[in-house]
Amino acid sequence: MTSRPDPAARATTGRDPSIGAAVTDAARYAAHWVEVQRGLQRVPGVQLAVEHDGELVLSRAYGVADAGSRTPLTPQHLFRVASHSKWFAATAVLQLVESGHLRLDDRVDAWLDHLVGTELGTATLRDLLAHGAGVSRDSDDGDFWQLFDPFPDAGELRRMTGLGSGAGVRPVAERFKYSNLGYGLLGLVVEQASGMSFARYLATRIAEPLGLADTGGEWDAARAAEYATGHTGWATSADGAGPLTIHPVETGALAPATGVYSTAEDLVCFAAAHYLGDERLLSDASKRRMQRAEWPSGRDREDYGLGLIITAVGGRRTVGHSGGFPGHISRTMVDPVDRFAVSVLTNAIDGPASALATGVVRLVNLAAEVPADDDAPDLDRFTGHFANLWGRLDVVRLGGRLYALDPGSPEPTEHPVHLTVEDDSRLRIGGGTGYGSYGEAFRYTRAPDGTVTSIRADSGQTMYPAQAYLAALGREPRVSRGGVRA
Repeated sequence: MTSRPDPAARATTGRDPSIGAAVTDAARYAAHWVEVQRGLQRVPGVQLAVEHDGELVLSRAYGVADAGSRTPLTPQHLFRVASHSKWFAATAVLQLVESGHLRLDDRVDAWLDHLVGTELGTATLRDLLAHGAGVSRDSDDGDFWQLFDPFPDAGELRRMTGLGSGAGVRPVAERFKYSNLGYGLLGLVVEQASGMSFARYLATRIAEPLGLADTGGEWDAARAAEYATGHTGWATSADGAGPLTIHPVETGALAPATGVYSTAEDLVCFAAAHYLGDERLLSDASKRRMQRAEWPSGRDREDYGLGLIITAVGGRRTVGHSGGFPGHISRTMVDPVDRFAVSVLTNAIDGPASALATGVVRLVNLAAEVPADDDAPDLDRFTGHFANLWGRLDVVRLGGRLYALDPGSPEPTEHPVHLTVEDDSRLRIGGGTGYGSYGEAFRYTRAPDGTVTSIRADSGQTMYPAQAYLAALGREPRVSRGGVRA
């Protein structure tokens, strides 16, 4: 028997029939890689979740919820997921379009009287959803982002965007111009059309139908003890001191732009409702409208749809959103066709959430290149985590191939080194770059019980099981002639 995919299956459904195994393999390695990256980049805490076709494949938490108290972070801690809020707000607007309460081509001033007589008022809901209305990003005084002042309430938002405010800084439909104020206005439209607050709408029409018990539209003081604490970044830390904690704040009328809280688990469950074929929240027609590119963002291989960032990772098209809040950085990426989602949440203002989420998607891509074959030799007996003086190396099975990956690299799949089995103790090195040991042997030494005691890897250097080597290195005051062995 073989698990190689039937090419006809993708032709029929559009999906890669081997993607489930690829996601599982990638998630298994990502659990280790993200843990190593968190330590190297000194992030207080990271949540990671991976979902495939209705199944939670992975949910992990690393580090601490608060650097002061050292409380361990759990998958249940709540994070401010910031601009993920726009994804929720856009979902709300499309739901109201489907119910006949709104039209995407409605002018904004048909719903918001304070915009009558302004160019901004002539913009459509679609323009606002796609950041094409030319609205100021945060006004000419955005210091609420660094807690100088409270975030604007509804009255202040109307003043900031109304006649004479100068909020329409560029012509409508000229270009992509990201705007938190624009999504604040969309929140006011949702409230007008639905008769309920944005937070109430999110709770009843989005969170409850999906069973998202840990997702809400705004800071919830009653659950204050459940939140991961936000932290400043290392770039602004004084010499000899670490990052500071950041006091949580409410986001007022900008909640539809940045106020939502959630967990990585809840976010991948929300993302799953945007797979094509899943109509719990929206029809496929509405999801296709959201996921269609409206504007190029100006970043490489990235566009913006209706409340969604559209990013090409290798040959894979993903949708989703990022989020930046004082002390919290987050990223969720979804393949709506192959039906998997990745979410990474960090509790630091310099947290590498986007790089980590992209890295997990790249691992899925690599695992899908060569699907597992049941008739092939057992590759898992060669896998493991190794280390020596020069760093770490992981031998990983992704799909039907072995790879030597560097867990210390922020892009471990950039130049993947693949390993071909020659016998029970020898692999042959392929791939990578010409600076490596292409074509040379990769040799294993095993104990009588079959466990690996060392390997001869790149450059013919001995490497040891990582845990044993790091323990041995930790016992030494310095590395002297003769080196450190495990």
